[in-house]
Amino acid sequence: ITDQKEKETLQAERLIMLQATLNKTVEALGRVTEIRDPYTAGHQARVARLAKEVGKRMGLDPARLEGLEIAAKLHDIGKIYVPAEFLTKPGTLREAEMSLMKYHPEIGHQIIQDIPFTVPVADIVLQHHERLDGSGYPAKLKGDDILPEARILAVADVFEAMSSFRPYRPGLGPLAAMRELDSGKGIAFDPAAVDTLAMIMEE
Repeated sequence: ITDQKEKETLQAERLIMLQATLNKTVEALGRVTEIRDPYTAGHQARVARLAKEVGKRMGLDPARLEGLEIAAKLHDIGKIYVPAEFLTKPGTLREAEMSLMKYHPEIGHQIIQDIPFTVPVADIVLQHHERLDGSGYPAKLKGDDILPEARILAVADVFEAMSSFRPYRPGLGPLAAMRELDSGKGIAFDPAAVDTLAMIMEE
């Protein structure tokens, strides 16, 4: 009985260590993008906090909530493929430059697709620029073809990106960001996610 208890304790300790290792690995991967692009330093972490709170209030179970948070922390990792001068360019990107930028969800998917997460983190990353009406990328998915977690991540990502400073424009602030999301609610953005984020902002 003592041996069995010791084995169970050792197994539990190993699981805790594995979880801690996974968490630190996710954080390290997330920092790779932010080191290359100082203007978005902290962006993924802020998006992760927002997305997690929205997901929690929308009733995602703990496993899916954890998957959403991980995906949010890594959602821009594919930008490692984009030349740094594009990421920090003060003016509007040319068509060819924008086409390359739009490839980052697919690169992100390729980077993390073999990590055995318990939820489809790589697919959430792949879909975070899809829009309900099919106007997004890379696959122009519509409606329920987009994972719920990706729809939540899209709302949090747009809100944080619009609120914050970028090389090509000043930060527009939370009110302007919410107006943009509200104007696209039910068209491009998930209505429940937008309404939940609005509630969080009011509080």
